[in-house]
Amino acid sequence: MPRFRGRSWAPSARRATDRRPRGRPDHPSRAGSQDARERRDQRPDAERRRWLGLSVRSLAGQVFVLQVVIVLLLIAAAVGELVAQSHHDSTQEARNRSLAVAQTFANSPGMVAALAAKDPTAILQPKAQEVRATTGVDFVVVTNTQGIRYTHPIRNRIGKKFVGDISQPLAGHPVTQTINGTIGRLVQAVVPVFDAKGKVVGLVSAGITISKISNVTDRQLPILLSGAILALGLSTAGTALVSRRLRRQTHGLGPAEMTRMYEHHDAVLHSVREGVLIVGEDGRVLLANDEARRLLDLPPDVEGRPLDELGLPEQLARLLRSGSAVTDEVFSAGPRLLATNIRSTDRDGGPPGTVATLRDSTELRALSGKADQARGRLRLLHDASRAIGTTLDVRRTAEELTRVATPSFADFVTVDLAEGVLLGEEPTPGEAMQLRRVASGGIRDDAPLYPVGQTITFAPSTPQANSLRTGRAELEPSLDAAPDWQAQDVERTRRVIDYGIHSLIAVPLRARGAVLGVANFWRCEQPDPFEDDDRSLAEELVAHAALCVDNARRYTREHAMAVTLQHSLLPRGLPEQNALEVAYRYLPAQAGVGGDWFDVIPLPGSRVALVVGDVVGHGLHAAATMGRLRTAVHNFSSLDVPPDELLGHLDELVNRIDQETPAAGDESAITGATCLYATYDPASRRCVIARAGHPPPAVVHPDGRVEFAEVPAGPPLGLAVLPFETTEILLEEGSRLVFYTDGLVEERDEDIDVGLERLRGVLAEGERTPDETCSAVLGSLLPAHQRDDIALLVARTRVLRPDQIADWEVPSDPAAVATVRADVTRKLEEWGLGDLAFTTELILSELITNAIRYATGPIRVRLLRDRRLTCEVSDTSSTAPHLRYAASTDEGGRGLFLVAQFAERWGTRYTPDGKVIWTEQQLEPSWEF
Repeated sequence: MPRFRGRSWAPSARRATDRRPRGRPDHPSRAGSQDARERRDQRPDAERRRWLGLSVRSLAGQVFVLQVVIVLLLIAAAVGELVAQSHHDSTQEARNRSLAVAQTFANSPGMVAALAAKDPTAILQPKAQEVRATTGVDFVVVTNTQGIRYTHPIRNRIGKKFVGDISQPLAGHPVTQTINGTIGRLVQAVVPVFDAKGKVVGLVSAGITISKISNVTDRQLPILLSGAILALGLSTAGTALVSRRLRRQTHGLGPAEMTRMYEHHDAVLHSVREGVLIVGEDGRVLLANDEARRLLDLPPDVEGRPLDELGLPEQLARLLRSGSAVTDEVFSAGPRLLATNIRSTDRDGGPPGTVATLRDSTELRALSGKADQARGRLRLLHDASRAIGTTLDVRRTAEELTRVATPSFADFVTVDLAEGVLLGEEPTPGEAMQLRRVASGGIRDDAPLYPVGQTITFAPSTPQANSLRTGRAELEPSLDAAPDWQAQDVERTRRVIDYGIHSLIAVPLRARGAVLGVANFWRCEQPDPFEDDDRSLAEELVAHAALCVDNARRYTREHAMAVTLQHSLLPRGLPEQNALEVAYRYLPAQAGVGGDWFDVIPLPGSRVALVVGDVVGHGLHAAATMGRLRTAVHNFSSLDVPPDELLGHLDELVNRIDQETPAAGDESAITGATCLYATYDPASRRCVIARAGHPPPAVVHPDGRVEFAEVPAGPPLGLAVLPFETTEILLEEGSRLVFYTDGLVEERDEDIDVGLERLRGVLAEGERTPDETCSAVLGSLLPAHQRDDIALLVARTRVLRPDQIADWEVPSDPAAVATVRADVTRKLEEWGLGDLAFTTELILSELITNAIRYATGPIRVRLLRDRRLTCEVSDTSSTAPHLRYAASTDEGGRGLFLVAQFAERWGTRYTPDGKVIWTEQQLEPSWEF
């Protein structure tokens, strides 16, 4: 029978007296204990004093003597070990000190020179004595390579032979020796002295007696002995206290009294209705009471047998062997359900082992099963809240529902949604709702259910149709006896039943008052049919899934609207022009539509403008803002202003929009936008570029060199406080301009320079067309998870040939107009454009006459033959003509009106030197370049 520390088997006399009720007879063991204490109290004082001492014959006295002997042995061993260690440490310290002094003196400055002097002793003797006195060694001796001393503490020994082995030092190796000298047992070290060439030119020896080092340890020995005596006294006192406590806890009971008490407790142990099982540290049974034998069906000879031979439940046997603490853990033991508590017996100093108490709780089986079922349902709902709705994709959300519900709840799960839900639309209510199966999952893949993608219209009598009509879950516990369900498809339903599917729950997916579809839960391998509790659980699962599906549907609708808006705002094709060969790519972000855009805008004079921009954010607001900025760029480019001025106008527009937005109570302000605008002139091969917070363009030269144009980086639109700057680049024919947005080169976990270098590497891989360049760049740089829109625009330059350009300088004389008209006519005839000679002469006559009349300085006329015939008249005046209706009394004002009527387009472009008035006339297709 194990005892628990701190608890006596019999109460003290005072407790027994105080707690015994009146009129109740004492227990025999308790009465015997009391009689023994009374007899002990009646002994004489001298005998009591002896009893209070520690008798060697008693267990407490023997423990006391044993512990004192052990302490004495430990103290003796500690003192001996300290003395041995002290001797070893003294010798080692002597070696270290003598070697350190010898090496330090041998390597001291001037040692080699002193050995080479005529009288080394005169130089080295004082230094050696000083070192000896400073370091505490007994001698420092310097010798030559023959061992003749130059220094010694005793001067009459100078010049004599050194006593000791010097062969190793002469070979260049220091040596340490322990010898018995005239001054006692000592340690001396001999080290070589090397000259600058590494040759041994002398020896230095230093020595110290071990007794000088040992004096320190000898001084510590009295302290050690005092501590040992103190430890002996404390341990003796502690042992005496422990022994006296042990004697008090036994209360002086004799063997007979202890035996009678054990029998009493043994009777109690075997009469209780709770099993007790004690296992030793070796895994053998030490004790099993009658109740434990009955509950576990143990054999009569169970004591001493290993646990593995008793046929105990595996989990119970494993816990008993491990000694792990268990509280009210329930195990099955045959037909019984046992509530078990396990504790270790070695707690608080007890013997090693394990004690287990067993209580029959078979009547709690049904209640425990329901509790387990409730925990399983709560766990399923918790898993569903985490696993369903991880994305904003309708199909994936439905698939997540099928994965969560199988196989713990149902063997197969199918989800059918209305067609409009997949498109982001509100489903149309009605009994004959057309559904499409979007998800199906289960324990196997060969179930004869409708496949994914099948369009389904459920018959009015089916559980699915009833659930869609009423909005409540429908339960069919036995499909074999459900004719209404079988009416859907007699042949298919028969195959479903033959497959083994026997029970169904159909739950409508309802969210925000709308029915989105129906979820079907089927059981096949699980023998139990669905019950009302299962229907409630299915309704909770589907309610959460329906809300997630509706969120995904709303996102799908908004995403589709944003994509439609964005596509309507982006260029639907490239305009016709000959200055550049252009290709582009646009990839919207996976997370949503963004605000990236690009454009190719033809300008007068065969010039072309290239634009790339980026609006911060995603969604409808970003797409709408992109459309506004793209429209503004088109409008500003029609004014034919330089790129820096165009960005200035665009920046002013963004500021005005942001100022108007708070006033209108709208929170959709432009939080940030960048833009890159460039114009290219094929006649001069000049490209003028300006940017507002946008990455610089890449220029690929015909020889394969790739560089990023050094365009001053202005601030993003809406933040500019200073004018934007431009950069002018002279491009060779066949050069490629690469414009892009940051989604192509920027990653969150790396610097943008890394992406720019990757782009440089792809562009330098060889000659490609613009379309091939776009494909190569996206093939190499497109990220796996595209978080931002990507706009890529590649343009290869072309140049107008000299025979497509004609220009003249016109004197400021009205008579020169006729000469220019004649020259223009000849040039048009040369180009095969004689049919345009009359209108061209009329246009140029009016423009040149106005320039001569109202402008100053040189006047130039230029013709450009491209897709259109462009006429340009430039002068140094900054005053632009304006089209107006002339009054009947006006002498002039009708010429510009005629120009506007005969020309397809006309306008004014300002230059640093003045202005250019231009007109364009459409050419027949056979005349185009």
